[in-house]
Amino acid sequence: MTDLTDHGPRPYTLDIEEATRANDNFRSTLWTGEHLQLTVMSIDVGDDIGLEVHPDNDQFLRLEQGRGRVTMGPSETEVTFEEEVADDWAIFVPAGTWHNVVNIGAEPMKVYAIYGPADHVRGTVHATKQDQENDPNEH
Repeated sequence: MTDLTDHGPRPYTLDIEEATRANDNFRSTLWTGEHLQLTVMSIDVGDDIGLEVHPDNDQFLRLEQGRGRVTMGPSETEVTFEEEVADDWAIFVPAGTWHNVVNIGAEPMKVYAIYGPADHVRGTVHATKQDQENDPNEH
């Protein structure tokens, strides 16, 4: 069983595919350093990550399981990029880009995300999307 707690900023290794697939929380933060952060996410069928922007963070996402629709653009109302993704696809989100990933498949979408620099408070766990929406530390 994978330990789904934040191990940063200590040196750490993990089977990232196993950790991503084992996570049933909307978001679990697994490693937070000074310049990078790793989170794993489980997005329910028909749900999404939520349209958001990280002004100072580049983001890398990888789907380990499921199918999604990625949208990105320069503003909340101007989404100019759309692409379908599936298992083993990577998504690169430049800082300042509005983005969302919607689960369009028939199973939970399992994703890991790497932020540079960190975006969430060290040790953040959101069991559900509503927990994230109610978290005063989230934007």
